[in-house]
Amino acid sequence: MTYIKPRILPLPRAEWTDDAREVFAYWGEPNAWEEGSKTNVLMIMANHPDLGKVYNIWGKHLLMSNTLSTRHLELLILRVAWAVKSAYEWHNHVGYGLNAGLTLDDIAAIRDYPAGGDWDEPDDAVLRSVDELIADGTISDATWAVLGRHFDKKQQMDLVFSIGHYVMTSWALSAFGVGIEGGADPIGFDLRTASGKVPGKTYKPGETEGWTDSRGY
Repeated sequence: MTYIKPRILPLPRAEWTDDAREVFAYWGEPNAWEEGSKTNVLMIMANHPDLGKVYNIWGKHLLMSNTLSTRHLELLILRVAWAVKSAYEWHNHVGYGLNAGLTLDDIAAIRDYPAGGDWDEPDDAVLRSVDELIADGTISDATWAVLGRHFDKKQQMDLVFSIGHYVMTSWALSAFGVGIEGGADPIGFDLRTASGKVPGKTYKPGETEGWTDSRGY
């Protein structure tokens, strides 16, 4: 993994106002209000509580209440992570993707798209939408027509905004110099961990009682 030099540091404890605590405790991580979050991006966003609070609300909709299936959402996020070379998002969403039913071979095919992968029409349209929006700033009529056959209006809207959100978040992580959490076993774009272990499932906030245990902080 390439070392990332931090440009914005986690909010120092002496500056933990209630507004800041609302940012890093928002996702329900145990003891976060008292001890801070183990998730780097939340401790960075706490530097700007007004922004951090609305970012959390927005991000929670797209991650947890999205009208897209979890599988299609993880296809989308992993493709974004590869396209914009976000090591942070890739590391986190490999585990989420595995939990959504993707295999490591599937995730390698998302990375290598359009080469390889046995994608059905809606899967392919999701991946193609990511590439077209990033390359052209829009989705082609041909791809939009395919989306229309498989996704309703709300899903189409969530798809476009989800792509934009994860590109934006990846830009912020890169520009701010946010690294993968210390103590984690980083998963590279080659799908190998730093320790050599096979990547495993991880769980989103509240998805299981011990959801934080799988995250490898």
